[in-house]
Amino acid sequence: MSWKKIIYLLLVMVIAGLSALTGAAAGGAAVYTVVSREQAGNLFTSIPMFASDPNNNTPGQTLVLNSTDVETAITQAVQKVGPAVVTIVGTIPGQMTFFGQTGDQTVSGSGFFISDEGYILTNNHVVEGTKEVSIILSDGREEKAALVGTDPYSDIAILKTEGAVPSVAVLGNSDLLNSGESVIAIGSPLGDFKNTVTVGVVSGTGRSIDTGQGYQVEGLIQTDAAINQGNSGGPLVNLAGEVIGVNNMIVRGSASGAVAEGLGFAIPVNTAQAVANQIVAQGYFSRPFMGISYQAISPDIAANYNLPVQWGVYVTKVAADSPASKAGLQADDIIISLNNVKMDETHNYLNVLYTYKPGDQVTLGVMRDGKEITIQITLGESSQT
Repeated sequence: MSWKKIIYLLLVMVIAGLSALTGAAAGGAAVYTVVSREQAGNLFTSIPMFASDPNNNTPGQTLVLNSTDVETAITQAVQKVGPAVVTIVGTIPGQMTFFGQTGDQTVSGSGFFISDEGYILTNNHVVEGTKEVSIILSDGREEKAALVGTDPYSDIAILKTEGAVPSVAVLGNSDLLNSGESVIAIGSPLGDFKNTVTVGVVSGTGRSIDTGQGYQVEGLIQTDAAINQGNSGGPLVNLAGEVIGVNNMIVRGSASGAVAEGLGFAIPVNTAQAVANQIVAQGYFSRPFMGISYQAISPDIAANYNLPVQWGVYVTKVAADSPASKAGLQADDIIISLNNVKMDETHNYLNVLYTYKPGDQVTLGVMRDGKEITIQITLGESSQT
């Protein structure tokens, strides 16, 4: 073998060795980078959004999610709102029964400070029927609270405490909510697990639920964030740490017997704030009323009693000196419409009535003795209907 061939072979071996060392170093650096990211907590998930076109070499688009950012936003939102959340404990007095006087009953729920003057927003059903109420702050302190006023129709109540206010919740704009937006529920489920945090999304907006009391609760926010008994009155919060709803009910099943999970509902904070502002200002929320006692009519009731209409309200009594009495409404009249909005499955009497305010004049469509007549009535102001 000539000396030229020996030099050529040595040169090839050196180049191959250097290439192997370079590849190993690059691979080690890549592994080190991935391990370092994981140790630092910056975990990224790459999700293909669109497949690559098989007819060309264009790669598919990739969405990079940083779970750390989401977790940080949740933590910061809870830290911002959490100190303003309180546990509400009420005492309902015992009742006289056939077997004697029953003992007092303790009920619990949640609420949150909306003012540095000590005003607390919660649900009406949390404090309804209570003779005394106390609150437990996020730091464990317990204080007495007084009931300022309630609005059963919107399920809103306002309490006030004279103690120091640890924090005031920031109220957002519930009109800007979109389905899929992340939300956080904070409250005291079962009254024992204070300031429990659950996370979910906005499942829908503008939901309506029949209360079984002659009207529907409308405009609710639906969420799959876990809400349990005791969460009522607590805040539903967005990732900016703003309250966008007041948790007020859950649905576990339907009339057909189907079982459901993850069906929680909250009152939009824009609605709650409007009611709360009026209660704080005057001790009650102004609702229009006519001054009648009535029975809601449905197709089943209409069939049973051979009534001339399938939907409406049957007037059983007219209060003396009431707007209804002054307008000429009588017992046994059937109200079938208000300002040409006919009563039906989706337009209950109270839902339509409460779109007006005290002092408004409306036209009632009324069935009397088998004939339809119209009556002009000026609505009064009261907590009655």
